[in-house]
Amino acid sequence: MHLSAGGAGGEGDAGEPGAEEGAGPAGGPEPQPPRACWAGELRIGVRRAGPVRIVSVEGELDRDSAGGLRTALAGLPEDGLARILVDLAELSFCDSTGLNILLRARQEAEQAGVRLELAGPRPVVVRLLAVTGADTVLRIHPSVALALAAGSGPAEPTGPTSPTGPTGATGADGPGGAGDPGPTARERP
Repeated sequence: MHLSAGGAGGEGDAGEPGAEEGAGPAGGPEPQPPRACWAGELRIGVRRAGPVRIVSVEGELDRDSAGGLRTALAGLPEDGLARILVDLAELSFCDSTGLNILLRARQEAEQAGVRLELAGPRPVVVRLLAVTGADTVLRIHPSVALALAAGSGPAEPTGPTSPTGPTGATGADGPGGAGDPGPTARERP
């Protein structure tokens, strides 16, 4: 399932841009390819891996694009669902609206007996989580693969300064690697 939410008027729209009636060669611009991301737009993919719903977020998450993420994180309880993993590896921007959606979804998931966790946030998102203190309540993994490998371990948060969080990893996701939150988050007191 892919959701797309764009600028004004596009909040929460499902489907691909240009997929409206009459789009295409005879009716206007060509539909855009799936998984493409345009400035100011949020793309969301939802899939299931056993007891885990993986919500991939790509683009810019702000007030105008937040409806799609709100929709993707809703729908609890779901049979056999133990965790919701929000993949932030391709999220290039997040404002307070997006952060509030993540925190609210965490509370709703917890009330339903489901854990909501984050995976692979970029340095700009890691800084937002650290500055706001959200990294103390959200469990954060360096990548989706490591989050899935971690399974259903303890539910405590694993923020940037935790030994099991993003900076505790080794290899490509360790210090200086693709999942490295950068010196600001890594050296946070």
